[in-house]
Amino acid sequence: MQQAMMACSHCLCPAGENSSPTGQRSFLHFNAISIRDLIKSKEPHISLSLRGMDRGNAVDELKLSGLQVEGECNSKTPPEDECPVLCDSVHASVHETENSPMMRAVLCSQVSKLYRFKTEDQRWLLVREQMWETPLSFSLPKQLLSLLIREHTNRLQGVRELADVPSCWEALRCGIVNHCELLIGCYQETLSQLNRLSATSSFKSSSSKSDKHLQFVPTNLHCQRMEVSDTQSSGVWYDVITFGAPADHHQAFKHGGLGRVLSKHTNSTDSTPPVFMCSSSSFSPGESSRARKMLASIAQLQPLIFGLSEELLATSLDLNASRLEGALENLTQQTEVFVHALKDELIKKALMEIHMHCSSDGRVQTDGQPCNHQDGSTTLQDRGRTDMAYNEEEWDRAWANVAMSLNCIIVMSDRLLGREERPQQVTSSEQQEVKEDTNPQTSPSSPSAPSWQEQLLPLVVTLRDCVREAVGNAVPAMTYVILQEAAKATVSQGTVEIVHRRHAVFSQALSGIVCGVMLKLHSSLENQDFLQQLHSVGFLAQFEGLLSTYGDEMGMLEDMEVGVADLSDIMFTVTEVVTEEPEELLPKLSGAWGSLVVVVPLPPENFRLLPSELKEGCLIPLHPVLFNIGINQQQSLAERFGNSSLQERMNRRSCERLRVYCSKLVPQLPTPAGVPPLSDLLDSLEQSIQSRRKKNVEVLWTAAMVCRAVNGVRLTSCKSAKDRTAMSVTLEQCILLRERHTLGRQHFSTALDCMRRSRLSWGQIFGCYTHSGLTTCGAEPGDRGKWLPQCMALKAPRRHLYPVAFLLVSSHLLVLWLILSLVILLAKYQ
Repeated sequence: MQQAMMACSHCLCPAGENSSPTGQRSFLHFNAISIRDLIKSKEPHISLSLRGMDRGNAVDELKLSGLQVEGECNSKTPPEDECPVLCDSVHASVHETENSPMMRAVLCSQVSKLYRFKTEDQRWLLVREQMWETPLSFSLPKQLLSLLIREHTNRLQGVRELADVPSCWEALRCGIVNHCELLIGCYQETLSQLNRLSATSSFKSSSSKSDKHLQFVPTNLHCQRMEVSDTQSSGVWYDVITFGAPADHHQAFKHGGLGRVLSKHTNSTDSTPPVFMCSSSSFSPGESSRARKMLASIAQLQPLIFGLSEELLATSLDLNASRLEGALENLTQQTEVFVHALKDELIKKALMEIHMHCSSDGRVQTDGQPCNHQDGSTTLQDRGRTDMAYNEEEWDRAWANVAMSLNCIIVMSDRLLGREERPQQVTSSEQQEVKEDTNPQTSPSSPSAPSWQEQLLPLVVTLRDCVREAVGNAVPAMTYVILQEAAKATVSQGTVEIVHRRHAVFSQALSGIVCGVMLKLHSSLENQDFLQQLHSVGFLAQFEGLLSTYGDEMGMLEDMEVGVADLSDIMFTVTEVVTEEPEELLPKLSGAWGSLVVVVPLPPENFRLLPSELKEGCLIPLHPVLFNIGINQQQSLAERFGNSSLQERMNRRSCERLRVYCSKLVPQLPTPAGVPPLSDLLDSLEQSIQSRRKKNVEVLWTAAMVCRAVNGVRLTSCKSAKDRTAMSVTLEQCILLRERHTLGRQHFSTALDCMRRSRLSWGQIFGCYTHSGLTTCGAEPGDRGKWLPQCMALKAPRRHLYPVAFLLVSSHLLVLWLILSLVILLAKYQ
């Protein structure tokens, strides 16, 4: 269908007129008009007659306004040959966006506005601005909570299953257990609430940002999309993700944000580390998993070896060569598996750390699993290894003794079966070497032994002693690894409140970036340079912050800094799905905290456009950067009396990361028309940051230009993603129209006012229009750096003076404040 039909109205009949006999009103009146006819119309208003469902006489009339930009009502309509092209372009893009299975799954609750602007060469630009909500606001937090619950449950189970932990480590284990139980209970309650709320909503409003059960949900998350069409292009999309700065408003910012709290906790941990929690330990979750598997293997193999050795002695009484040979083969097989498990370097590493960091009061006593310590069993304490450095050769001898004891049994069995291959002297020397490190109560049997059992018994006892000694070293070493990794993942990260806050902030940032990545991937599937860039370098995510470095917003910025930094640990991968069900096309999370993988499903028609590397499931890294410039009145206070070093440090680091990312792009991406080369943009960004000008919004604009030049994902945030965010997005959209689509300079102010009035009608900006001074936003293009502060001074100046606590810093300021306050009071009551 070449002409898109637009339903104009469905009216409710008043009672008594075309109503049902029961008096209930129903949808009975309708009409339709094509978008092409609406654009081609020369009349400012179009009247439509509303008719009933029976096609009877007209019962009412509806007037539609034509597509006119405010202030251009007297301008000429576009040429006749331009209207069909623009109409077809809009219809094609609408069909592509709204009917794509992927977009239907990711976006919902659309609000759209259509504008028409003139270019410098008197052509017409058709601009469609969209704002979408997304089900990812609840879907991803719920998945993250489920992963965290499962991760802490596994850690809790692993720590609880440690048998007979030494008393000196019991306090650490109890701390880990309590920590995990509190987080699991809290996350389960939050998840149940989100499951209930997500059934009726996909959006968290700014008024709910402090809600306890919505800590993991991003505030006011929207997808802002702008499509630009003209007679020379079919349509270009510009996307920005807007959401409230990822921060934990429920816990508030009395003690600062995550950056400050984590710094304090790290300093306190370094000065007074927990018991047996060594800051130099570097056991990873993978090593902890190996330790659990090793403990399970030891718990299974030790009694199995003891049972097989008893079976060997029992069969030796029968003097049956075939049965003895079978029992020996079983014992040999299981003992070799045991020795192979003990040769893991992780045990040696753990033993060295234990003897390096444990004091004499914290000596480790081992029990060698459930077996009793008898027949000469030894422990680390008995051997007196607590006050000296652990010798690596001691552990090598421990597992080697098991292998040599088994070899002695094999040699003796071969001799008894008449298959001796080595001189008796060699066997005796090997057995004597084993005896030096084990219980000396046994001795080699005499060649004139009356039975096979008497000759095998001392060798079997030696084997069991060597197994006990090896287990007595390996079990505490693996227990140490599990406890250290669990403590590192829980206790070392801080209290439950700190960990909860970090997870909540990360969840909000994760929802925003995954939404942006989905949109970017969908709109760039035909761009082979971009797809190769994903494989070779990865995604770039540029977070734009508009927070001040004063008061609570300083804490929000500290939260946001940590949350964005944590995003560098996640990876993306693409998979193919054959269904078009929205639930199946939503991204899925896998992995664990610190190594999350976001699985992006694509329908077959989209998946086949990918290069082979992406089809095979290669992991795509994410490179997040955060640039922040405070632009409100609180930032003026921070720059005059406070401290903006956090913002400066953050911008410098992000500039360095951005330069490193751009240096990896080979070949360099083509620069769009009207945009300076990438190297010049990076130099300009660095100079803007080093200039340290107050409210230097050139930093934000230049960073955004770099991001778009390298196909990055743009995200903009302020406190609640309303006032400052809306002003920033509309300004960016108008500048893109001017610089990339030759929007007429004389129409810049009109376009900016028009878009901002649309924001007001969307309900995003509450009460800011009166004080925003929107008519001053149409400055000359050369004053681009001044536009943003003027447009974003949205709130009326506060009538009170600076807080008293702030003025106490200086006695002169306090005296001045008292004098001014007295003058104001006298003037007020006269």
